[in-house]
Amino acid sequence: MSEKKIDNTRRNLIVATTAVAGLAGTGVAIPFAWSWWPSERAKAAGGPVEADISTLAPGELQVVEWRGKPVWIMRRTKEMLEGVRKSDDKVTDPKSEVAAQPDYAKNENRSIKPEFLVLVGICSHLGCSPQQKTSDAKAEMGADWAGGFLCACHGSKFDLAGRVYKGAPAPINLEVPPHTYLSDTRLLIGEDKKEA
Repeated sequence: MSEKKIDNTRRNLIVATTAVAGLAGTGVAIPFAWSWWPSERAKAAGGPVEADISTLAPGELQVVEWRGKPVWIMRRTKEMLEGVRKSDDKVTDPKSEVAAQPDYAKNENRSIKPEFLVLVGICSHLGCSPQQKTSDAKAEMGADWAGGFLCACHGSKFDLAGRVYKGAPAPINLEVPPHTYLSDTRLLIGEDKKEA
């Protein structure tokens, strides 16, 4: 056999091996890369959620789920809003300077519209879910209690703007999720690009 014929055979073998290895690598890489894309279920779980607030009565709290978390929507009364103002000196972050809310909710009421409060209902201490305590709970919460939320697990108290009281184990206020109003009766939680 001539040397030229042996070199051609080797070259053909190398080319064929390289081609097969390339195809095999592609066959492994495509499913691997595809596995990094989120599933439809995962996309839906993280997507925005619409809430109908048309039947929410003054003083009432509605709970919706967004990203597996409870989101509270409360329609505050005039008295509730006055209670928020009165608790400024009792809370650790009265001006909401710690970034637990979008910029448009960095105000006294921590909301776009003062009447409506939108909060993630998870305590900033250890992730428990606080419970609403009305202003009628003065015997349990103290004579100056104007209403708010109590995390019974470790005693963190929050006012009706989700601001944590001084001396509580919770380090920061309750989170205000991104949200926007689609209309006077429809709220979109998880997206804030369509300001109304």
